[in-house]
Amino acid sequence: MLENSPVTKIKGIGPKSAAAYEKAEIRTVGDLVRYFPRAYDVMEDPVKASSLTAADDGRTVAVEGHIETSLSVRFLKAFRIVTGKIRTDGTYLDVTWFNMPFMRNQVRPGTTYIFRGQVKAKGRRFYLLQPKVYDLYDYASLQKSLQPVYPLTAGLTENSLRKSLDRVLFGEDPLVFDTDPLPEEIRGAYGLPGVKETIRTIHFPENREVLERARHRLVFEEFFYFILMLRQLRERRVSEEHSYHLPPVPETGKVLDSLPYQLTNAQKRVWEEISQDLAGNKVMARLVQGDVGCGKTIIAFLALIQTACNGMQGAIMAPTEVLARQHYEGFLKLQQQAGLSIGTVLLTGSLKEKEKKEAYRKIGSGEALVVIGTHALIQEGVNFRDLALVVTDEQHRFGVGQREALSEKGQETPHTIVMSATPIPRTLAVIMYGDLDISIIDERPSERLPVKNAVVDTGYRPTAYAFIASQVKAGHQAYVICPMVQESEEIEAENVIDYTDTLRDALRKYLPDVTVEYLHGQMKNDEKNAVMNRFLKGEIQVLVSTTVVEVGVNVPNATVMMIENCERFGLAQLHQLRGRVGRGKDQSYCILMHTADSERVRKRLQILKDSNDGFEIARKDLELRGPGELFGVRQSGELSFLLADMYQDADVMQEASSAVSELLTRDPELQQEEHRRIRKELERQVRSGKGHMSL
Repeated sequence: MLENSPVTKIKGIGPKSAAAYEKAEIRTVGDLVRYFPRAYDVMEDPVKASSLTAADDGRTVAVEGHIETSLSVRFLKAFRIVTGKIRTDGTYLDVTWFNMPFMRNQVRPGTTYIFRGQVKAKGRRFYLLQPKVYDLYDYASLQKSLQPVYPLTAGLTENSLRKSLDRVLFGEDPLVFDTDPLPEEIRGAYGLPGVKETIRTIHFPENREVLERARHRLVFEEFFYFILMLRQLRERRVSEEHSYHLPPVPETGKVLDSLPYQLTNAQKRVWEEISQDLAGNKVMARLVQGDVGCGKTIIAFLALIQTACNGMQGAIMAPTEVLARQHYEGFLKLQQQAGLSIGTVLLTGSLKEKEKKEAYRKIGSGEALVVIGTHALIQEGVNFRDLALVVTDEQHRFGVGQREALSEKGQETPHTIVMSATPIPRTLAVIMYGDLDISIIDERPSERLPVKNAVVDTGYRPTAYAFIASQVKAGHQAYVICPMVQESEEIEAENVIDYTDTLRDALRKYLPDVTVEYLHGQMKNDEKNAVMNRFLKGEIQVLVSTTVVEVGVNVPNATVMMIENCERFGLAQLHQLRGRVGRGKDQSYCILMHTADSERVRKRLQILKDSNDGFEIARKDLELRGPGELFGVRQSGELSFLLADMYQDADVMQEASSAVSELLTRDPELQQEEHRRIRKELERQVRSGKGHMSL
């Protein structure tokens, strides 16, 4: 069996099953073996029910016991609830399943099983929620190995994936690995296992030690090819000249004079670097990295004005329509204040066909010197006359591929500014943005008050609701963040849709007319835009949302950010979310509510409580977590790697960076026979659009 064989070649996968695999973007055998587990489950020894305490609430445990009488089934609205009592170590423990009526026949009275599920506390009583049921022998066998947990889609089950992988890796017609993406010289130098051993181990690990070794190799491989691609992009750029020069113009001075505030010293320094780059004869590619609310957007606007006033076109691409429209309106207002008149158009996917055609015409003719939009800017019908500057806002939402696609709209390679509020320590940023020069805005505008932070457990929730109500009563708005859209059988976390109803009822005790709405990533774009616009206009007082607001609009009137189950997010992401408030003149607050009462969680959250400096938070988070964590929620979503995490795998990233440097020192063009395979693999990954190459 070959990597490019369709999944239907695997025994047991017919057209119907293939459709379920297709939803997970598994089309070939190669896709399947690189559909990596998101976590690993450790089957711990059973505990005694009598030993459970309030501290175990939310913890997953295994209990050995039996039921004495058949389980009962009752209906509650759309739910079928199965309940019973497990007799264990002389006591009884309640057990509950939702929408699993078959458990009544599966669990036989008098037979001893292992029940493994989440502990829930009700006063002094405890029950197990949605436990899986194991035969004693089967559970003992599972304890000898780590159990992979896969991301699932509708119709795709853990059992189906494991069977298919077992057939592909160990069956009668196993997968043949023709070549290893990493040549022997690199594997030997860094002590990395071969591809066959690695793929088998990542799916069927015998123990933690071999799993760590396999994961290390795969993370190294991802970073290696990503960094190699960036270095090649940089080499092309530094040798590239262009025929246009964009010297400083008096109009930028007029804009600065018209502002109701002074730029910080950091903003002035970065603007000077960009202005000089625009005037030079080399193609600029610069990352402007700055903490949330530090004032990156005004720098981008100044660059667009310098470009436009030299008769060339500039474009800024934002990740959401609402943010693109806010940039558009902000840029028009800036011009008006300074007495300028620069042709500017907005281009987003929701424009009517007639409006799009008019925007295309203005862009193509050069009438529009500044174009502000979403990814609609890189669509086929958009043709620029003289594109000289490309700005991408919130870099990690677009990445290398889309950035390059917009750059290719120019007759020559345009200057590029990439803006990111993701706080990455400089040592990592130099590697992760290896094709870019880096400018850092490390000061916040003096008129903005630091956000006040509180780290609390769920017992504080009534007080938090009362505080949100008081802020709304004072004319302000609030965000409440939940990590999920709907209730999950596997993970107990506050979910957006149900939580909205609960919060609305709670707040109406204080404010009968309060408007509480929800927002999540599974909504259609026009629905999301409508909700965000209503929140921006103040028609919604409290917005319950998933992390889709992490890259959001500027709502100066929002003064409260409350984050439920905050332990489920990385600190960098929590800091990004907190950055949605504190953007106006009023004091703002961030309430971090956790459910996991552990020393490790408290230490991490204390970092966030003590500092509003994103770069300092990222540095301390890196120190605290250390490299190579295997279990639990993946922390950073800045880049779409399959396994690698730039924070917890920082040491592996630096290894891969060294390997790339050594390789390119010996063979810059990858022309030597032993390195041609690397070049082909890089080209294959870029073409396939998988993992980090699909940024």
